[in-house]
Amino acid sequence: MPKEKDLATNETRNGKISFANDVVAVIAGLATIDVEGVAGMSGGVVEGFTELLGRKNLTKGVKVEVGEEEVAVDVYIVVDYGCIINEVAKEVQSAIKNAIETMTGLNVVEVNVYIQGVNIEKDEKEPEPPRVK
Repeated sequence: MPKEKDLATNETRNGKISFANDVVAVIAGLATIDVEGVAGMSGGVVEGFTELLGRKNLTKGVKVEVGEEEVAVDVYIVVDYGCIINEVAKEVQSAIKNAIETMTGLNVVEVNVYIQGVNIEKDEKEPEPPRVK
């Protein structure tokens, strides 16, 4: 059974509705990787591990603080080279806020976006023809 502090609980006429922190983190992670210009999620400064475009662990690079009615989110991302980083970060903030508020009814008070790196795609070079036939 989850600890009480790990759940956001809303009282209704019919009982309680509770959201585990991991549920809110997965929602934020999904919203983040769907934004154009986001190459992947980063585990943050402590972990220093980047998983580009991975859907295995959607909570990697996402930290949430869930209160009874409010949520604060920190997300650590890697952006694609050539994108306008400020616009990508604003789009991530908007996407996370909209997804969490729509799906849970909780109020998102802040979304902090930390750019951890820039993904430079390597051009696929054509293989050189063999020198000897």
